[in-house]
Amino acid sequence: MKMFRQWMAGRHGPDELSFAILILFMICWGLSLFFPSRIWLVLEMLLAVLCYYRIFSKRHFKRSQENARFLRYYDMVRFKVQHVKHRFHERKTHRFYTCPNCRQKLRVPKGKGSIVITCPKCRTKFEKRT
Repeated sequence: MKMFRQWMAGRHGPDELSFAILILFMICWGLSLFFPSRIWLVLEMLLAVLCYYRIFSKRHFKRSQENARFLRYYDMVRFKVQHVKHRFHERKTHRFYTCPNCRQKLRVPKGKGSIVITCPKCRTKFEKRT
């Protein structure tokens, strides 16, 4: 254990991107069980090598930059998924409209009949049925 600890000293170690690559590896492995092909094997090996390369690398700055870039894209996707999920949960009680002038997304309660909606951003008024 002491030798392994000494060998790992100064290494980058696992981060979010490494875990994402590992999950992608497992998905490819699962797909290869149902759809056997050499392409899956090659892809699995590339992902495994990339994951271990990142974990055992001593280039902290470079790996941190890669992880920060990944987290930027991951956060954008996660935010969009959460937004769609939130709108889906509110679909029974609210309607969603887009302002024709500034494209601001607006939420109004359902069941109010025809109402005049005022955009809080640009103060444009438009009539919609809820």
